[in-house]
Amino acid sequence: MSGREQIGEKVPFEVAMDKTGFGLYNLLLTSLAGLVIISFGCIVYGSTIIVPSSACELETTPTQQGLLASAPIIGKSSGQYTISMTMLSESVPMAKRNLVVLLVTSIFLLAQGIMAVLAIPIIPLSFSYEMPVLGIYWNSWRTLMLVYCAPSLLCACWLFFMQESPKYALAKGDEAETLRILNVIYKLNNRKSSEEYQVKGIVAEGSSEKASTKDQVVPLFKVPLLKYTIIMTTLSVFHQITAFGIWLPTIANQYVRLLETGEGADLTICGIINTELEIVPDPDATPCALNVTSLLIVLVVGVMQSCFNLIISALVDRVGRRNTAMAITAFCGTCGILVNLVPGALASLLLFGLYLMAMMVLGLYTAISVALFPTHLRALAVSLTMTGGRVFSFASIQILNYLLINNCEVGFYVYASILVSSAIVASFLPDDRLLRKRLLQQQQQKQIENPVHEEASDKS
Repeated sequence: MSGREQIGEKVPFEVAMDKTGFGLYNLLLTSLAGLVIISFGCIVYGSTIIVPSSACELETTPTQQGLLASAPIIGKSSGQYTISMTMLSESVPMAKRNLVVLLVTSIFLLAQGIMAVLAIPIIPLSFSYEMPVLGIYWNSWRTLMLVYCAPSLLCACWLFFMQESPKYALAKGDEAETLRILNVIYKLNNRKSSEEYQVKGIVAEGSSEKASTKDQVVPLFKVPLLKYTIIMTTLSVFHQITAFGIWLPTIANQYVRLLETGEGADLTICGIINTELEIVPDPDATPCALNVTSLLIVLVVGVMQSCFNLIISALVDRVGRRNTAMAITAFCGTCGILVNLVPGALASLLLFGLYLMAMMVLGLYTAISVALFPTHLRALAVSLTMTGGRVFSFASIQILNYLLINNCEVGFYVYASILVSSAIVASFLPDDRLLRKRLLQQQQQKQIENPVHEEASDKS
């Protein structure tokens, strides 16, 4: 094959990715990403169930419980979520990219509910075995911690058998490795087809030289990416709905315990939280164990979030990711403001559940960042823009813990108002529908120009 023919056969990466199709490999990678997100959820939200369940043995105060519950938030900038989502989005054809990212986001939203299901048969167990060497008693909540570690170990083994992101390999300048990865994806996606993968070359994207950390960070704070860095970081900082997610099992437990007394039907969420309960302890119950019904509420909220996200997934391509994020934050933030203005425990709980639906915009923010930043800066950009939100979340959880105890209504008004403000901030982002249309036009233009260049070379 001549050099001219090789140049003529080169296609843009997105065209090469589309030619691999959508099949078994993509389903395996989507499932793996979902499991990674579940293991991520076990790390982030495990403390929401472990902390209150261990309070009696450890004799922790509300302030100490807040610190223990928020500590895993700092570890979220470690990349487990952002890298898995970036890898997934770069290994799937463009037509299915939004779908798989939002499907994995649905799994993330369901993760806390899955954890609640795992806790239901374990937490109420009353066994306690002394371990003198460690100076502790092995009991139900310590057992649950081991269960929450299992998904991470399984992910580590599964990742060993998967391929690197082909776009990452191309960004490093390794075209041969990129083609090898795409061939593997093609063969698994088209197992019943006897045809070979048709792409023989890929158009290079940007510089293939290995960039230093400084070379990767500096462009994020210079025009034209500076605007996007500021906006996405601000959106991450404003996404403090996680703080309410951290305290959801505790709030649900207080809600159920009060209603079981036959009182509190006319109270709002804050009224229920601030009610001092004097309940005769059950001698057969495990001290500090969360009420099973409250864990089921956590599951229901997770299912609602996941189903709502699936509905949004069907509309996002038509509406656009930016516009969808704006609509969700405006609607859910308004529900959060109304939580303590609408009387009745059931109505207040429903509005609280709708307020928590805003957790799904995290997946939209990730998808938006993936589209805005170039490949060689993408993983760092997504991690960096989310770092501000994660660091602020540590303080945010402490602040919310204090407000729920001392001035609950203010906590809802402030945090819900910040969420509504996210819609205004997101409005300064470009409409991704236009970006996608422009990208498709550029690819079509390249496909038209390549044969022209080849013909000109032949004539010369």
